[in-house]
Amino acid sequence: MIKSRLFKNVFFFVGLLLFVIISGTLGFIFIEGWGVVDALFMTIITISTVGYGEVHQLSDYGKLFTSLLIISSFGTFAYAIKSITNFLAGGEYRNYINEKRKMKEFDKLHNHVIICGFGRVGIQVAEDLKAHGTKFVVIESNEEIIKDHENISGYLFLKGDSTLDENLVKSGVLSAKALICCLPKDSDNLYVVLSARELKKNLFIVSRASNQSTVSKLKIAGAQNVIMPDAIGGSHMASLISNPDVMEFLDIIRVQGYNGANIESISFNELPDQFKNKTIGQLEAKRLTGVTIIGFKTPDGEYLINPDYETEVVPQSKLFVLGNPAQILKLNQLFGISH
Repeated sequence: MIKSRLFKNVFFFVGLLLFVIISGTLGFIFIEGWGVVDALFMTIITISTVGYGEVHQLSDYGKLFTSLLIISSFGTFAYAIKSITNFLAGGEYRNYINEKRKMKEFDKLHNHVIICGFGRVGIQVAEDLKAHGTKFVVIESNEEIIKDHENISGYLFLKGDSTLDENLVKSGVLSAKALICCLPKDSDNLYVVLSARELKKNLFIVSRASNQSTVSKLKIAGAQNVIMPDAIGGSHMASLISNPDVMEFLDIIRVQGYNGANIESISFNELPDQFKNKTIGQLEAKRLTGVTIIGFKTPDGEYLINPDYETEVVPQSKLFVLGNPAQILKLNQLFGISH
């Protein structure tokens, strides 16, 4: 938008300058009867105020016309200087440079997460993703919210409406691995889910919902998971009363980046060839790295808690491991996993 405004001002000034030159040339031709070259030369030296003498003796009408030409040229250059000054000193140039830099960063994005909306839920999502080392871009329409957070390292913002397809494309939805809808209105989240699913069929989509009646609609629209923050928060607080020690332990092992413990998933395809089609016991993950395999997802989508050592790791299956950051890092190094 800034770029188009800049070119619009430049084109308007150039057009206005050409209009003054052509008008001055035609004026001298018709009023004084001069040739095209003399009329053009007289126009140029008049509007540029270089101080040359008259090409030919001017008539009274010619003098009046020259006076009007000088006034109009002053107005043209004054407008040009004002526009350039406003662009450079008024912050537009800096905004233009920042926008160009952001667009380059957007072009480099790959396998990232898009966060739509940066309210309380969006902020928490961004903090957890940053702690986990996941690249993300935030689409937010409120400029004040962006200004309060844009200087934080790792935060990349796109100012705009998440419900517009063009903003989803700008944020790199075609190369993203996931999209999280955190908008306050369920109708807006529903629209974003529909648009994102249409743009990329295999995109993993998570959406928030405020009403239970919207959950099924969001899933039909294409969201794999729908979260109700208020319901989860209420259940969490109630559980802290009924099972405080269990809930505190679960809070510790939730995804916290470098703090506490982590639960990580490892798919069959991420394992090196020498570890594929082996049993959990043969992997010896506990002995080699210290992590504990606490879950297993079968190719049919069934989840096994605390799977047996005889469980075989086959194609389309996943492992879930629990460990502290150092143990997770050691496991990733052993299996050659990048995340």
